[in-house]
Amino acid sequence: MKLELISFKLCPFAQRAIISLNTQNLDFKMTYINPMNLPDWFKQISPTGQVPLLKVDDKVVFESLVITEFINEISSHSFHPSDLIQRANNRSWIVFSSGILGDLFGIITADEEKFNHSKSALFTKLAKIEAVKNKAKFFNGNDFNMIDAAFAPIFMRLNWINEFTNNTLSLDEFKHLSAWSKELLQVDVVRGSVVEGLDDAYYSNIEARKGHLSTLLID
Repeated sequence: MKLELISFKLCPFAQRAIISLNTQNLDFKMTYINPMNLPDWFKQISPTGQVPLLKVDDKVVFESLVITEFINEISSHSFHPSDLIQRANNRSWIVFSSGILGDLFGIITADEEKFNHSKSALFTKLAKIEAVKNKAKFFNGNDFNMIDAAFAPIFMRLNWINEFTNNTLSLDEFKHLSAWSKELLQVDVVRGSVVEGLDDAYYSNIEARKGHLSTLLID
């Protein structure tokens, strides 16, 4: 089975798939495209015109959550916890986490009024996760699972934004999330899931968006 993941470098949804593929030790080809100039071949194979896409031989799997579940299904061991209720709970929070990425997009693109709205929405969601997260190393305990792979790109971007600004999105009020974030960002498959210099590219992306967040950047 030949696997090819297609995306652009800053895509957090593709990062989830990369983490899953590498955690499961699956061989794959990574193809990056320019989101501002989508190649014709991509438009022809993408039903939505969005990334990521996973080519499996001559077939295409799309939608990031479906891609990560497919990766899990073709792997020798499950990336989910064995308990069925816990597994369903994890999947629910993974879906929930996609809304956080939407809030982050609003934060880096919006004017001051919409920025404040997106920040409020983000912190409301983070508070809900804080309420269910315990002191365990990862979400389910000591095992690194798919839900951890789903949240890792979020924490990576929050960490970058806090480094670029005066801790504009500090997690200090979220004791468990702060500890979870620190653990996730030290995991090898998380650290290796982005290209070198992506933090600089993210900074440049914030600058180019010219939203309120760009005025908070520290040189």
